[in-house]
Amino acid sequence: MSAPPEGDAPPAYGAPARSVAIHHVRASLRGAERRGVDITALLERAAIPPGLLDVPLARVSPRQYARLTKAVWQALDDELQGLGPHPLKVGTFAMMCHAVVHCSPDLRTALDRGSTFYGLFPGGPRFQLEEKTSELGPEAETDEVRLVFDFTGFDDPDHYLAESATVVAHRFAGWLIRRRINLTRVEFHHPAPPHALEYDLLYGAPCTFLAPRTALVFDRAVLDRPVLQDEAGLNTFLRRAPDDVLARLDYGSTAAAQVRRLLGQSLPDRMPDPQEVAARLATSAQTLRRRLAAEGTSFQRIRDQLRRDVAIAALAAGTVSIEDLSRQLGFSEPSAFHRAFRRWTGSAPRSYQPGD
Repeated sequence: MSAPPEGDAPPAYGAPARSVAIHHVRASLRGAERRGVDITALLERAAIPPGLLDVPLARVSPRQYARLTKAVWQALDDELQGLGPHPLKVGTFAMMCHAVVHCSPDLRTALDRGSTFYGLFPGGPRFQLEEKTSELGPEAETDEVRLVFDFTGFDDPDHYLAESATVVAHRFAGWLIRRRINLTRVEFHHPAPPHALEYDLLYGAPCTFLAPRTALVFDRAVLDRPVLQDEAGLNTFLRRAPDDVLARLDYGSTAAAQVRRLLGQSLPDRMPDPQEVAARLATSAQTLRRRLAAEGTSFQRIRDQLRRDVAIAALAAGTVSIEDLSRQLGFSEPSAFHRAFRRWTGSAPRSYQPGD
């Protein structure tokens, strides 16, 4: 396998982004594969071992996933990655950003202009703001607003573009106003996929499926917030794209998200035990255990997922030995780390390391 892409760095402890399931990697390659592109070459450009595609439990780091996305864009010259009715040339998103940042006093105007911009392209992504509630009459208003997406004509059986477009829109809108937008819920037209549990991590909000349309639902007042970004901020944002907008960040305010953040902040030092974490959250260990159980998880599961994600990022970057990594993650010996990593991912740690 090829060496890691230039610029990869060790994982930053504190709030590690979640790793990406191999399902998303396979889905991102579907359009390129249809067009006869060498999939192995794309994976190697992203430092993803091709063999991981056949491992159901495999995952990749956010950096690898972003680099794969960029590789597919470049191979097809299509930001829709071969899944739309017509290609959308690389650079279209950047031009939309320029059009929006310089001419929008508030988020409402920015989203409307973004919608108009993409409407100029045949087969471009379609989205629009809806501030009325038709069920209550044409003039009725609520405190909720929808950003509705239309993927008619897209050949996207994995719903990859529906997931990607909603995530990018949410992150980009928050970037424009320099604050995270708390979603009330996310509605999807498609049925719940096998990986539906990961949706809560992407959006930090309840997700529903088989809805009439795909939409982000949030507080109307957010639309009045001013656009605070400028040319300098946009240049930085575009240099880092698509890493920042595709990263699976912990957005939730659930007990599980709070525990994960606290554990992440302890790395690379010793991870606190449940009693210590509970104390930092001003609650008892028993209450924390009940809250986590109500969310369908546990302290041990959260700790293992965090260690898995940190390990995947570190191994892919190739900047730390397996022995040192096992010690940093709190394992008594490398063999214990090997067993745990195989349980988490279905593969040995060395299969995630870059080749010589």
